[in-house]
Amino acid sequence: MVQSSVLGFPRMGKLRDLKKATEAYWGEKISRDELLAEGKRLRLAHWKIQKDAGVDIIPSNDFAFYDQVLDHIQMFGVIPERYSKYNLHPVDEYFAMGRGLQKPAKDGQAAIDVPSLEMVKWFDSNYHYVKPTLQDNQTFKLAEQPKPVVQFLEAKEAGIVTRPVILGPVSFLTLAKADRGQTVDPISKIDDLVAVYVELLQKLKEAGVEDVQIDEPVLVFDLPAKSKDAFKPAYEKLGALGDKAPRIVLATYFGDIVHNIDVLPALHNLYGIHIDLVRNPEQLDTVAGALGPNQVLSAGVVDGRNIWKTNFKTAIEKVELAIQKLGKDRVIVATSSSLLHVPHTLASEKNLDAEVRDWFSFAVEKTAEVVVIAKAVTEGPAAVREQLEANAKSVQSRASSSRTNDPKVKERQAAVTEEMHNRKSAFPVRLAEQGKSINLPLFPTTTIGSFPQTKEIRIQRNKFTKGEITAEQYEKFIEKEIQDVVKIQEELDLDVFVHGEPERNDMVQYFGERLTGYVFTTHAWVQSYGSRCVRPPIVVGDISRPAPMTVKESKYAVSISKKPMKGMLTGPITCLRWSFPRDDVHQSVQAQQLALALRDEVVDLEAAGIKVIQVDEPALREGLPLRSGKEREDYLKWAVRSFRLATTGVADGTQIHSHFCYSEFQDFFHAIAALDADVLSIENSKSDAKLLKVFIDEAYPRHIGPGVYDIHSPRVPSEQEIKDRIDEMLQYLRPDQLWVNPDCGLKTRQWPETKAALTNMVNAAKYYRQKHTK
Repeated sequence: MVQSSVLGFPRMGKLRDLKKATEAYWGEKISRDELLAEGKRLRLAHWKIQKDAGVDIIPSNDFAFYDQVLDHIQMFGVIPERYSKYNLHPVDEYFAMGRGLQKPAKDGQAAIDVPSLEMVKWFDSNYHYVKPTLQDNQTFKLAEQPKPVVQFLEAKEAGIVTRPVILGPVSFLTLAKADRGQTVDPISKIDDLVAVYVELLQKLKEAGVEDVQIDEPVLVFDLPAKSKDAFKPAYEKLGALGDKAPRIVLATYFGDIVHNIDVLPALHNLYGIHIDLVRNPEQLDTVAGALGPNQVLSAGVVDGRNIWKTNFKTAIEKVELAIQKLGKDRVIVATSSSLLHVPHTLASEKNLDAEVRDWFSFAVEKTAEVVVIAKAVTEGPAAVREQLEANAKSVQSRASSSRTNDPKVKERQAAVTEEMHNRKSAFPVRLAEQGKSINLPLFPTTTIGSFPQTKEIRIQRNKFTKGEITAEQYEKFIEKEIQDVVKIQEELDLDVFVHGEPERNDMVQYFGERLTGYVFTTHAWVQSYGSRCVRPPIVVGDISRPAPMTVKESKYAVSISKKPMKGMLTGPITCLRWSFPRDDVHQSVQAQQLALALRDEVVDLEAAGIKVIQVDEPALREGLPLRSGKEREDYLKWAVRSFRLATTGVADGTQIHSHFCYSEFQDFFHAIAALDADVLSIENSKSDAKLLKVFIDEAYPRHIGPGVYDIHSPRVPSEQEIKDRIDEMLQYLRPDQLWVNPDCGLKTRQWPETKAALTNMVNAAKYYRQKHTK
């Protein structure tokens, strides 16, 4: 019998229940016990969904209140002293590491002021994990009640047998970093950490666990030699536990492991290996041939990263090929990765057009898909004939639909010329013209775009969506919000204003709703980080812009502001990466279509009097293929060309900005420079400022705004803290090229903390402006 398996399930719940509970806890509206009870309720509900669907291997320990890597950080005692010294309750210590904590002294307890740990994108997804941060004298200690054991027993008590999911020791340390001021190489601690894994596996066995899933996704990387060499001794120790530990299935995803295939013989003492056959189906032959004589292959054939229905015919063919090589008793049908990256259930989408709805499959539906595929290869197609026929009909409907192809879009793409990818003049000429048209001081201050989205904004948007207020009433409300934001920026004395984006629900969804080729959901939320959820739009066909998307609000903001106003757009790569893209057309084609639509918008903004236009590309790094080589260079080429196509239709005096997150860009800096943006703003506050050295090494000529404080945390940085940040930056950047801004947009923050932080930021900038103009 071929079993079915899910590698992980979304945590948030059908109605973002976890988000609501955690934010209520942070706001002191519910107790800790109530928060923990809600987590337990959600876990039981999710296990039951999978059991009722007929899934054979159900995951546990895939639930986290903030992030699964942060769970491991706490479980292994990798807690910097700046958090542990306050003797917080473990729940509060956990959230302090994830989002920072700032509390005044009270009732004899000292004031608390700690920033969060660094947060980084999980491989090439839009999920963010908290980076393990090690000390030179780092030790590891297993928590008294390890979470994987607790949650396995919780499911067992409910009559559900699960397979705990654990992040593997090599991946944990490879993804880790030394704390600021420390020199430890995290992977050098592998022996110490494996000893804790031994203890954990023994406790799982004592609790009754038969199988455990250990995720080692770093196997899809071009691994440093030390990390690659760590697999053999680590898994020899874990495998040597024999009957004292559960059987281990080692899971990889988001790429192939063929380039690391020489690691597999060292893993022959493990029960099985999971590979992603959606992303890289061609690795099947090589991996199957490298397995030990009794090892099981978990075949990831149901996409854990996208929302399209699985093509049963193609998936069954992959599984049957694996069976031909290994036999039925050595193959498991599985999701390609955790389903964390897709929405909860399609059943919530009552407003989707019936035609396109039939093309989709969310997490609940994907659990049924693995069951159907497993049954088809175990009992034969006749056992699931009805499901196979319905699936084939859906696949054919999508392929032949008129929604997917627009001849006018294809004609415009065919007419794109090389000249359309270049600005009219080089940067020095542009800079001189921008000096005349914009006239900014040294250390100009700005924000990244959005200001707090208050409850009132959300209420009015919801009323407008439901038709409870007229378009005129909603427009007047938005104009009043823009007036308020402009006034606040005048009071703060920022140098380049933004209109605050009160009319925008999400930086990608807002644009997708105004473009052809997209469809939208009502409840298809996906966790991005912590309690932050996004509702990615879905690209179903060729993309074009029927009408201007942002000009009205930006033009109004210019009419009431005393300072230069930025027009705010989301770039083509981010619009693509933060959507669920088509899987029937190459992403470069979709990116070019988006670029042409945005090019029209940029030109229209300039014509409306907007002299500063920011085209955000925070997903540029995220889209980078995980391995170096031709695929990466090809991606960078078409990604850069898409950005340039979107931004080069303006005059020299119009200043083009771009923003991107997570400043690990040393290995593709040539592409960052090739964007040819006049000003870059980057996430930097939780990164080592030495990363900025690349701007010296590459003699970067244009302007840059490394973020001076972290917007993912409610914590307010002091003026001196921001001065220290700027001082660090000036070790690598010239005063005449440095902008001062936060890390990212301020949409998720509250107004009191926003005003306080920006006041300190502006004062710090003015200090250095005065210092360097004497």
